[in-house]
Amino acid sequence: MSRVFGEVAALYDDVRPGYPPELLETLTAYHGGIPESVADLGAGTGKATELLLTLGAPVTAVEPDPRMAGVLARKFPAAEVVTAAFEQWTPPPGGVGLVACATAWHWLDPATRDRRVHAALRPRGTLAILHNRHGYAEPAQQAAVDAIMQAIDPARNVDDRPVDWARTELDQSGLFADTAVHEWHRHPVFSTEQYLGLVRTFSTYRRHTPAEQRRTLADLRAAIDGWGGALRMDIHTILVLGRAVAG
Repeated sequence: MSRVFGEVAALYDDVRPGYPPELLETLTAYHGGIPESVADLGAGTGKATELLLTLGAPVTAVEPDPRMAGVLARKFPAAEVVTAAFEQWTPPPGGVGLVACATAWHWLDPATRDRRVHAALRPRGTLAILHNRHGYAEPAQQAAVDAIMQAIDPARNVDDRPVDWARTELDQSGLFADTAVHEWHRHPVFSTEQYLGLVRTFSTYRRHTPAEQRRTLADLRAAIDGWGGALRMDIHTILVLGRAVAG
């Protein structure tokens, strides 16, 4: 499933929201300055890579899907792009100062991700797990969209977990200290077509049959057109930070 996004790599890059620039201020304050080097895990088409490159440090973007990695490499030639799963990537000797993972932590092997990331970091290096939750500013619209999406996919997804679930995992691992959680909200307005494009990039949509996908898009189109063809989003960005324990 982590590679299903490559089927719509260009659309993903076009419609997925990025991350708020003020996130970098929080990140560098926590790290104590600009990290010496950065690894961006599960980098996709570079939604976080774009932000991380503004730090001015060398950035290695690790992405398993060659279609996603191709978009990233074309857009951000300053990044070193490694087309591989994180579990197959070999970190540089001595590790990196910052490991970032943007809307991809849940795709990494849960049995090994904490240990592997710790091993990839320099002593007291920073791990930054960030994630966008796609919510809706109006409660009635939230309820209606949720009902349509749950009809196709009632299974629990990453957005159903507590905001601090990744922080809890890091604390329990014993490999990270000084963990913290920061949050931001943005409220862009999506047209019907923009929102349907966004849904087409969701794993909760893509893992279903074409007939189920068509029915879901039709139901969403009818609902949003009934609201005047616009949907006010609540893009909720969550940043979890941890410091690698030396040893």
